[in-house]
Amino acid sequence: MRLEFWAVLSLAGLFLPAPMEAEAPSYGIEEAVQLAQAQNPEVVIARKKIQAARGGLIEARSGYLPSVVSTGLLREREHQAESRLRNDDYNTSVRVLQNIYTGGAVSSQMAIAQLNLEKQEYEYQAVTNRVAMDVRIAFNELLLNRAKIRVREQSVGVLQEELKTQQERLTAGIVGTLNVSRAEVALANEQPELIDAQTQLQNSYLRLSELFGMDLKSKSANAQFEVTGQLQYQPRYPDLNECLARADSDRPEIKARQKDIDIEDRQEQLDRSASRPWVEVFSGYEVYSERDPEVGHEFNNGYVVGINAKWHIFDGFATRGRLEATRARRAAAVQTLEATRRSIASEVRGAILDLEQADHVLESETKNVQTADESLEIAKGNLGAGLGTQLDVLQAATDVTRTRTTRLSAIYLHNAAVAKLARACATNPDGLEFKPKITQQSNDRRGKQVADVVQPPAKLTQR
Repeated sequence: MRLEFWAVLSLAGLFLPAPMEAEAPSYGIEEAVQLAQAQNPEVVIARKKIQAARGGLIEARSGYLPSVVSTGLLREREHQAESRLRNDDYNTSVRVLQNIYTGGAVSSQMAIAQLNLEKQEYEYQAVTNRVAMDVRIAFNELLLNRAKIRVREQSVGVLQEELKTQQERLTAGIVGTLNVSRAEVALANEQPELIDAQTQLQNSYLRLSELFGMDLKSKSANAQFEVTGQLQYQPRYPDLNECLARADSDRPEIKARQKDIDIEDRQEQLDRSASRPWVEVFSGYEVYSERDPEVGHEFNNGYVVGINAKWHIFDGFATRGRLEATRARRAAAVQTLEATRRSIASEVRGAILDLEQADHVLESETKNVQTADESLEIAKGNLGAGLGTQLDVLQAATDVTRTRTTRLSAIYLHNAAVAKLARACATNPDGLEFKPKITQQSNDRRGKQVADVVQPPAKLTQR
């Protein structure tokens, strides 16, 4: 009976449906940016630094509030000679302390903590902007590699078809073995390009996984998520002066460097406070012992009220040294601010140059793709009519593949330049609302012309 029971269970297990694996989530480019801003390690670290700065602000604010301090002392003395004093000595108290005058130390510490919090918030914005740019570039790179795979697969298919045709003609005695060898060599040269495109696609998944803060638990990088969308081109005509003005006023890196200068100004005031008096009042309750029996009882207690004051008349030039170091740091912060402004201006100019370069290449390759397709068709027709050679066909097929990959790369460079320009202007690509330098009619005509060949054709020979 036991054997029959296990046999029934085994048969039932064969017919039960296998558990379905969870589908990998799909992300568009904006969803990818949001995911990276939520769990990218650098963004998380920047967010924690803001929390630490808030803690420092709470600590600095404590200088304005009263503090409660409890102290205690218990000593047991050993007498070397006869004495009427008691051996025990104890003292304990609870006091409330309040600063009256600190020479500007508390207000300076409060201002520095507030400035540091604002600086960390700007640093957080800078990190999120940079991560968003990296995600957009990596996302477009993934789409580029995916499109390149399609082009390379189509090219391999055409060359395989050419090889098959030449083999059939060799069997029929129309051509010699040289044509078959040329077709085999052309196919063998194209297959590594396809493998390289597939490897680059996997590397793109790895890069996005790193930006997402994902731990790869499997050998396949793209098993954990998928991306949606296709490589697209949208014409943009930015104005250099407008971009420079926007970057100088909105970039969080510039604002953070300005906060560094303000922090050093307040630090100088804090350093000067060390040479000024410090006054505080206190009130509390104290319990203490009296060692001399003739003076009074051993146990005594009562309320206490008083003022504490201290003033460093001479501190060995410590304050002078701190002031000199603070002034040097402030001068360095000013130089850092100017260097940051120059660097950001270079980012803006470089992004616009990349944008113009990509547009020029794309405009050239848009027509070139069509010309290469026509050349391939003409080469095939000439070969069939006996007016051309097989080398003409193979060269034309290679030209078609190269022009299409160049066009795809130009679209990627355009999108990457837009992402860099958006980061340089401290905005997102949709926020780059620039007025075109050409008329709307010519703009629409050019946009339509480019959009006609943005997507790879279904076949390599399709125009």
